[in-house]
Amino acid sequence: MNLVEQVTAQLRNEIEEGIAEAKAAGRFEYMDMPAFVVEVPKDKSHGDFATNAAMLLTKQAKMKPRDIAQAIVDSLPKESKLIEKVEIAGPGFINFYLSPNWVYDILPIVEAQDTAYGSVDLGHGEKVQIEFVSANPTGLLHMGNARGGALGDSLANLLKMAGYDVTKEYYINDAGNQIVNLGLSLEARYRQELGDVDYPFPEKGYHGKDIIDTAKRIIAEVGDSYLQLPEEERQQKMIATALEEKLSAIKSGLHEFGVDYDVWFSETTLHESGAIQEVVDLLTEKGMTYEKDDALWLKTTSFGDEKDEVLIRSNGIPTYYAADIAYHKNKFDRGFKRVINIWGADHHGHVARMKGAMDALGYDSENLTIMLMQLVRLYQGGEVVRMSKRTGQYVTLQELIEDVGKDAARYFFIMRNPDSHLDFDLDLAKQQSSDNPVYYVQYAHARINSILAATGMPTPKAADCDLTLLKEEAELALIRKIADLPNEIAYAAEELAPYRLARYATDLATMFHSFYNSCRVLTDDVALKNARLVLVNAARIALCNVLTLLGVSAPERM
Repeated sequence: MNLVEQVTAQLRNEIEEGIAEAKAAGRFEYMDMPAFVVEVPKDKSHGDFATNAAMLLTKQAKMKPRDIAQAIVDSLPKESKLIEKVEIAGPGFINFYLSPNWVYDILPIVEAQDTAYGSVDLGHGEKVQIEFVSANPTGLLHMGNARGGALGDSLANLLKMAGYDVTKEYYINDAGNQIVNLGLSLEARYRQELGDVDYPFPEKGYHGKDIIDTAKRIIAEVGDSYLQLPEEERQQKMIATALEEKLSAIKSGLHEFGVDYDVWFSETTLHESGAIQEVVDLLTEKGMTYEKDDALWLKTTSFGDEKDEVLIRSNGIPTYYAADIAYHKNKFDRGFKRVINIWGADHHGHVARMKGAMDALGYDSENLTIMLMQLVRLYQGGEVVRMSKRTGQYVTLQELIEDVGKDAARYFFIMRNPDSHLDFDLDLAKQQSSDNPVYYVQYAHARINSILAATGMPTPKAADCDLTLLKEEAELALIRKIADLPNEIAYAAEELAPYRLARYATDLATMFHSFYNSCRVLTDDVALKNARLVLVNAARIALCNVLTLLGVSAPERM
């Protein structure tokens, strides 16, 4: 239990004592103690903690909530060393202003835990798999992939910090129609580059310049010798070359973006192992399939879908949906208690049918969480950037990293709820000013390091300092914010919301800048200077830990 949780628990006990004492004194009657909340108010002017206990007792006590609140306040333990002042606000909230002494205890804890500060044991080692990006290996990574990469990687970091056993996985779509179309595209570009300029390009082919580049590299290696091969064999050889090349580029690009996976899972293995046929047979045994038009259908309307979906086409080839069901069955069979997918918003229609398929197979679909991301729009000079200057198509992840850097790209993608559309301002991301949120946060960390370095001495230890000298409101506010980190990580993990960490980082940086502007650290008062250096170091640790979770660097100088 972290310090904030300890204080919350102690305060809850004192509130319950106050409620029980008020009842014993005949101030009001009730049958059951309400499940009230003790929380940190968003507005610091409302105290350190607040509770809604009085409003929850209204029906039982048959009194106005403010009158109940007053009775509770009058009955709180008089000998409390925690509560300094209490106020009743609004319809009956009780706001608690605590003695500043409780916050000093956090500083030696932060110092001792260092890089582990903020960690909580919410997950108790539960196995969680996060699958994200999983772009088709038929082209370059784009903005949607980049947002998914930043979100998935930071979510994995967050859940690990919250006590989960996390595996990051990439699903390689190396089978199915997209691979057939890749082969046809390569066939066309290969022949065209060899001089047959009128060779028709497939209607559903991939038009990216990277396909032309791949065809040129194949020609550089084998010339026109592939023309002597049967068409299917020729295309399979070109597909194998392209997949190796594309996957290598994807891995390299994601690594540069700070994203490295634990598992790369090939869709082809599901076909080769018979896993797809196995899951189709299982669904058939459960009465969930039927034949129509020489195809095998799954009764997805029973999951709330508008129409049933095909599992096996009339030509005997499984659909992507069948492979996806087999893949998700494989995930749970590997022992993951919770499976998280991060998909683009255009996949929203697939959510219910995938969860329904898991229920049909006997798994609990509540253990499958699918997060949907909205679109990203790039802006430059106030105008929407629709195409890449280099490829003539979409802006790639590699181009974005080259333009604004990994840190700005990741921070901008993470700082908004994935449910919302993201307008990515390229000009703002490159600004070195307080208007740029990632620069603002990183500058706070660099400023902290410059203060600590300016002493020319090791940072004082909390145990050797009189921390009660930290009495200014800016000092106390900063300590409280540092103390909030474990709870913030727990809340963000429960909600699967890394964007909360970006918001916390901005708030912590703001409080540090405010502290820096109002409290001279390197003062002639040695005792006060040492206490403030302990606080500055704690702020450094908290800020660095949050940036690390976001996959953003914490520079020592800027």
